[in-house]
Amino acid sequence: MSRRRARWGRDLGDRVSDALRETSAEVIEPRFAALSPADVRSKAAGELVTIADIEAEELLTRILTGLLPGALVVGEEACATDPTLLEGLGAARAWLVDPLDGTANFVEGSDDWAVMVALCEEGRTVASWIWQPTSETMYTAEAGCGAARNGVSLGVTPRPVDPGGLRGAVLTRFLPAGVSATIDGRRDRFGTVTSGRRCAGVDYPAVIDGDQDFVLFWRTLPWDHAPGVLLLQEAGGVALRPDASAYRPGDTRLGLLAAADRSCWDTVSAILLPDCRPNTTTARTGD
Repeated sequence: MSRRRARWGRDLGDRVSDALRETSAEVIEPRFAALSPADVRSKAAGELVTIADIEAEELLTRILTGLLPGALVVGEEACATDPTLLEGLGAARAWLVDPLDGTANFVEGSDDWAVMVALCEEGRTVASWIWQPTSETMYTAEAGCGAARNGVSLGVTPRPVDPGGLRGAVLTRFLPAGVSATIDGRRDRFGTVTSGRRCAGVDYPAVIDGDQDFVLFWRTLPWDHAPGVLLLQEAGGVALRPDASAYRPGDTRLGLLAAADRSCWDTVSAILLPDCRPNTTTARTGD
């Protein structure tokens, strides 16, 4: 696959990577396995937020604003207070910030959490960064320029044609009853289907790294998915809506299937989402 020259250059990419590392080291990592009850609260049913989430977003917002003056910053925690901030994703430039993806895991002491940022232009993701502090792994991607892990180019490898050889994850929490029932009746057609890692910043890289072949999400909040979708696509993978249309950060529709390649996507979609697929087999909107 041909790649164009990086638009933003090494300087901006490195500065954003440094911002994620520094923010994590300064306000998140010192609280890992050291939170007090007063440091954690519920912001919605089943949704936790910690002092680490809040302070990390504040710090990243200040840094990112300085890196691209005039660009909006749309953060998860700020949107929890003011959902109208999401309208900014259609702006000329906007940063998407997930200061602590996998907050529940972080609270429980699991290593499955990440710090994520994406840069959007007029509603499209053009660059993304995912920092996994516990493994010191930085994933980066720029639209049309490829993906990398700690500076080394990434590419997905071919996966089994037989669904029995596929390993994947289905995040069941937000599934509607009908879709959930279909999946429950068909998951045994695959080699392994888990409930995922409860962290998009871990689940998307896991598809690239070969730890799983697909992952099905239902709720698709932009800060959770914009970074990982671009990373996966730039590594040669596929992430499409159940009707095979492309993902966009400002799109409020439900359902998103990520897979190592289009053949894998088609196989998984046909088995798990038969009622959501397009009417013709030639629909390849997201290619």
